[in-house]
Amino acid sequence: MTDSLFHLKGKRALVTGAGRGIGLAIAQAYAERGADVTLCARSEDELEAAVQDLRGKGLIAEAMVADVTDVSAFAAIIEARPAFHVLVNNAGTNRPRPMSDITPEDYDVILGLNLKAAIFVLQAVTRRMLAQGVTGSIINMSSQMGHVGAANRSLYCALKWALEGFTKTAAIELGPKGIRVNTICPTFIDTPLTRPYFTDSAFRDEVLSKIKLGRLGTVDDIIGAAIFLASDASGLMTGSALMLDGGWSAG
Repeated sequence: MTDSLFHLKGKRALVTGAGRGIGLAIAQAYAERGADVTLCARSEDELEAAVQDLRGKGLIAEAMVADVTDVSAFAAIIEARPAFHVLVNNAGTNRPRPMSDITPEDYDVILGLNLKAAIFVLQAVTRRMLAQGVTGSIINMSSQMGHVGAANRSLYCALKWALEGFTKTAAIELGPKGIRVNTICPTFIDTPLTRPYFTDSAFRDEVLSKIKLGRLGTVDDIIGAAIFLASDASGLMTGSALMLDGGWSAG
């Protein structure tokens, strides 16, 4: 009975930014739990390799090559497909630098992908869910930086705080329709995107000094939370932030 709460059989799940890192790990975990998973990213070669690997294991997966920053084109893709039960709004990037050095281009790139695209991906997916009477779970990939401040991450902190507020509003509006909306808030996770930062030993030491568990996160640390929020096990949870920060935000 308890184990069945975490099964995803019969659920259609969409994971953006699924070509590598956290997105790919979540997509794989969902497929292994029985979901019909759509992996979305701009990188066709990475997606096809991941999908073929999953299908080779007898799992259900397909690729969606799309640029989530192209709002109208992405909405058209979603409109042409059956509604999803689960969305993991994961695509993202960053350009860490001092606040005095950020540029309008940095703003457009970082907020365009991490915030604007996330908002309109959610809009497109939930519109389709509402049109077809589908209930389910939306998971916005946030960060500990949506709850604290950090040097050299002014834009990233700003957008993640905004994403947390947007998530609460979406939860209020969509809850009566049976659609839950929550965030996952990781600390620094060892991925291809973040790995170059940690070649700087001083930066690595500073980060580890703030993570009370004394280590960087791994993609495996995210999987359990992603399964929980997608499954019936979190059926009464919406408008909440699930902190996976190793104690960073505890103080």
